[in-house]
Amino acid sequence: MKALISTNQERRTERVLLVGVELKHRTNGEVADSLDELAELVRTAGGQVVGQVTQRLDQPTPGTFIGSGKAREIAERCRAEAVDTVVFDDELTPAQGRNLEQVIGAKILDRTEVILDIFALRARTREGKLQVELAQLQHLLPRLRRYWTHLSRQRGGLGAIGGEGESQLEADRRKVQERIDRLKLELEEVRRRRTTQRQGRQRHHWPLASIVGYTNAGKSTLFNALTRAGVLEEDRLFATLDPTTRRLHLPTNQNVLLSDTVGFIRKLPHQLVEAFKATLEEVVNADLLLHVVDVSHPRAAEQIAAVNAVLAELGVADIPVLMVLNKIDRLPEPGALAWWREQHPRAVAVSARTRAGFDELLAALANALRPAREFLELAIPHSEAAAVARLHEVGQIVTREYDGEAARFRARVPPHLHGEFARFLVAEL
Repeated sequence: MKALISTNQERRTERVLLVGVELKHRTNGEVADSLDELAELVRTAGGQVVGQVTQRLDQPTPGTFIGSGKAREIAERCRAEAVDTVVFDDELTPAQGRNLEQVIGAKILDRTEVILDIFALRARTREGKLQVELAQLQHLLPRLRRYWTHLSRQRGGLGAIGGEGESQLEADRRKVQERIDRLKLELEEVRRRRTTQRQGRQRHHWPLASIVGYTNAGKSTLFNALTRAGVLEEDRLFATLDPTTRRLHLPTNQNVLLSDTVGFIRKLPHQLVEAFKATLEEVVNADLLLHVVDVSHPRAAEQIAAVNAVLAELGVADIPVLMVLNKIDRLPEPGALAWWREQHPRAVAVSARTRAGFDELLAALANALRPAREFLELAIPHSEAAAVARLHEVGQIVTREYDGEAARFRARVPPHLHGEFARFLVAEL
């Protein structure tokens, strides 16, 4: 990939010009917001944004996406301002990228390639690196021709076009496809391993709640505050790629598994969603999704829509969702929270940084993940101290009395543990 930064310390930071197109179905404000987010992506990838260019079109131009006149205008600006890279806010076809490089004379990237570069920088585990490499190669495969136009193309017998460039192009395509096939096999092994781990966790009959949300919404901060997991927290896009799962003990004496996942974003490349299926299985197999929203962000409503679009692509529309309105300590005015509560009456408002609202959040989690429990009245002799300790460990005790020959409890107990307490059963309530 043509990354924006290099590990070579001698290379300077690339100067980047952003290009957005206002089509019929977009407003000028939407384009401006999207370009602001693209600028943050470029900075996260290590580039320096020097300016923006927009154009209003009825539909993209087939050959160059933007108009030919606008492309020449961008070329002149690139020469005048020493621009190294032009980044388009929309995905370009291989032909459009090739044509634009010829006209503008600078490196051309689109939004997808910048996001792939960031993911490549962020991946830490072997699994994450495999997923990023697969997404990069799938994106690169149809674009290989752009990298071989400098080689000769000689006309051979019967009008065939051959030569060094063609043979090298075909060889590279074959190598890339072989690598893609190997990566898919390795990721399939990752999926099998995750399935085995998940089956082991399910033996405990613990429900799984997965945290989802827009990138930089505060998911990892919330996850750390609830579980003390020590996951990386940064005020940067895609700070966390690799999923982490930890046990969370609720006030109802119930254990649940909480999983932190990769953040979503508008125009998230489809190949990234496909490549990260192994990671996102924690979302697909969840019993509950915690949709974390940064309510202090001016475009929070659009971010909610973007997350919902990715969840729909993953096919998890039937999984219950608990919306968590995060960063309430940063809201600009007191009435803002009341507006959010009116729009989402079942949501929970918290601050992951100050832990405000955590009691309400834990209660909502317990209510949403409450398993089908049997309500039992038990009489346990005082000599059976181990049974009493076990009941406190796995049950939700409603009342208790220690008078007389036996301790009497009214408790909610998971059905699969009924047999452990059957000999102490007085009544099923």
